[in-house]
Amino acid sequence: MAFCTSSLESLNLLTMAAIGKRGTVTEAAGFNAEEDVQKLREAMKGAGTNEEAITEVLARRTVAQRQRIKEAYKQSVGKDLADDLSSELSGNFRSVVLGLLMLPPVYDAYELKFAMKGAGTEEACLIDILASRTNAEIQTLNGVYKKEYGKTLEDAVCGDTSGMFQRVLVSLLTAGRDESDNVDEAQAVLDAKDIYEAGEARWGTDEVKFLTVLCVRNEKHLLRVFQEYQKISGRDIEDSIKREMSGSLEDVFLAIVKCIKNKPAFFAERLYKSMKGLGTTDSVLIRIMVARAEVDMLDIKAQFLKMYGKTLHSFIKGDTSGDYRKILLVLCGGE
Repeated sequence: MAFCTSSLESLNLLTMAAIGKRGTVTEAAGFNAEEDVQKLREAMKGAGTNEEAITEVLARRTVAQRQRIKEAYKQSVGKDLADDLSSELSGNFRSVVLGLLMLPPVYDAYELKFAMKGAGTEEACLIDILASRTNAEIQTLNGVYKKEYGKTLEDAVCGDTSGMFQRVLVSLLTAGRDESDNVDEAQAVLDAKDIYEAGEARWGTDEVKFLTVLCVRNEKHLLRVFQEYQKISGRDIEDSIKREMSGSLEDVFLAIVKCIKNKPAFFAERLYKSMKGLGTTDSVLIRIMVARAEVDMLDIKAQFLKMYGKTLHSFIKGDTSGDYRKILLVLCGGE
């Protein structure tokens, strides 16, 4: 479970990792890694574990600060903090804590590896991560995955998926989306027409046309394409995808469109669906809360309230319990 990354590598990965300005987790003032190590050692001493103390330290520190705690722990104890916590904790609480100790690209790689393990694949995980990350994030992720697991992420994905769904994921893994702000008006009209003719206007669907436009064009250009599409077809692009496709392919195209339109709203909807109705999809809840806490959680919370008329905080509170609930609520920030 422990990933042997040197401190220099950690630093490099950290600078490449997405740390936004819209997170609920911010740098702890008066931070002292040695003091935090002491608190963590105290929390794990003797019989039983003080989960609250662990939450107070780890959920209220940034990724960068947690890396310094990991280094200091190894120096003073000669053991890996993740290993020690892993043997002390259990369940969902443990998953959150271990996720928080990983650098963002390492956590993404771990989640993807886990999603493709054994029989069956958690397609939702592949979609959530690959449809929402930037080119730089995907490039870093590709490098980390290869280093940690000895094979390329593309090979892993190809061994675990098939058909057009696989092709969309492979395209996303090339991290080749245009990231400029250029909108080619004529091309936008053409793209909208191409998608319309590949779907609504014909018998059967030419999915490659959708892939070429949705996985390659830049964000601003695609927003124009979606407007044009509405004009030509009289439908929202999302409605057409739902009508024309099914299963994982439908899910991945919808995720791409939603992330282009409004990424925090995409995550808000994923969180809502993970908790609404009977039972909770903890894997989704944990993944988003851990991965976005320092990136755009403030925006996700605002979108959640706007879309569902309830706070994310109240949803998590009503849907989880114990130390797991406590740590998620710290990551969520106040109401």
